Amino acid sequence: MLDSIHVRGGNPLFGETKIQGSKNAVLPIMAAALLVEGVSVIENCPRITDVDHMQKLLSDIGCIIHWRNRSLYINATNVNVSAMNSESVGKMRSSIMLLGAMLGRFGKVVMNYPGGCVIGARPIDIHLDALTKMGVKIEREKDYFTATCEKLTGSVIELPLPSVGASENVILAAVSAKGTTVLRNAAPEPEIIALCDFLKAAGAKIDIHEEKGKVTIIISGGNRLSPVSFKIPADRIVAGTYILGVLGVGGHVFLEDAPAKHMRAVIELAKEMNADVSVSDKGIAILADCITRPIPYLETAVYPLFPTDLQSQLLAILTIANGESVICEKIFEDRLKIVPQLVSMGADITVNGNTATIRGVNRLRAATVEARELRGGAALVIAGLIAEGTTIITKRQYIERGYEDIARDFRDLGVVITNT
Repeated sequence: MLDSIHVRGGNPLFGETKIQGSKNAVLPIMAAALLVEGVSVIENCPRITDVDHMQKLLSDIGCIIHWRNRSLYINATNVNVSAMNSESVGKMRSSIMLLGAMLGRFGKVVMNYPGGCVIGARPIDIHLDALTKMGVKIEREKDYFTATCEKLTGSVIELPLPSVGASENVILAAVSAKGTTVLRNAAPEPEIIALCDFLKAAGAKIDIHEEKGKVTIIISGGNRLSPVSFKIPADRIVAGTYILGVLGVGGHVFLEDAPAKHMRAVIELAKEMNADVSVSDKGIAILADCITRPIPYLETAVYPLFPTDLQSQLLAILTIANGESVICEKIFEDRLKIVPQLVSMGADITVNGNTATIRGVNRLRAATVEARELRGGAALVIAGLIAEGTTIITKRQYIERGYEDIARDFRDLGVVITNT
């Protein structure tokens, strides 16, 4: 079966693998390169399809882009098109983060409503409402919208919730705006900090303050941004996926470059499940038996609490825990779409609204299952590690949106797994 992953389960993981650059950090930084008249060098850039889609979007509007080893070179000097290719926008939710940068560069954007994984509505109103406070006018049509502004103006903006995407768009618009923008209740994720670090390295003036768990970002706009080289941090979600894989089948692995300082919630959970976790400046080592402990109750939440992007992977390993677990999804309402696939493998899961109750079974059985979104697809690979026999996960293109080569990485850890 083409475009699928075949994984033979039933064995523990041993060995080491290197963690790729962060998907959620690199995409907004690629958008930020639009604001630099010159060549931005993005080091440690992951070779994933979301990067390919963003590269195409940037190329379509005039950027000159090429790869050299693990670095992506983006020359935005001659960008001259303010309308984006509708097909490319429709393929990737993250295309929305080009909005703030393009407003800063052109003052006008014509964009189709973005696509990507089907894990919930994820409306963009919070992005558009925030930008209107900076002088942007929005005209909405059925399939697209037009955003225009004569001059971006700094403003005080308080987000109704700490949206990562809306925070990124405000930051990207604010660095080109006249005056100072104060963004309150900004998202606290490490990827936001990485974006600010890139912009500061290029010459932007940005200050970040945290008080009582809320983040405020102050951007002094109007500074010319100069060419810069910037290294993308390692992907904490990929590292977390592999940690949960070890919890599911046991073993002893080392995850080179895993960003432990940004993974406190998943490391604490691993220890709660009796894993031995060792952290160093070179990465994370984890030693674990096959999971036996259930998780009585867990909610997904904004950073630094347990991330929604690891919820499906956790759900997969709890299918064989010794007892009942409950997971409540607080971020994306459709993140539990993986449940029917796990049930087809023998899992005992019931869903009530945004809450899944998982009653552990003795084993999962191999099956042919379908990836329907990025993180759910990775979770099905973990379910395949657990199951007896060979599991086939179809539509691996969803997984490749965020994982360079999940089969390669698990092969490094001793798994019999192939792409077909």
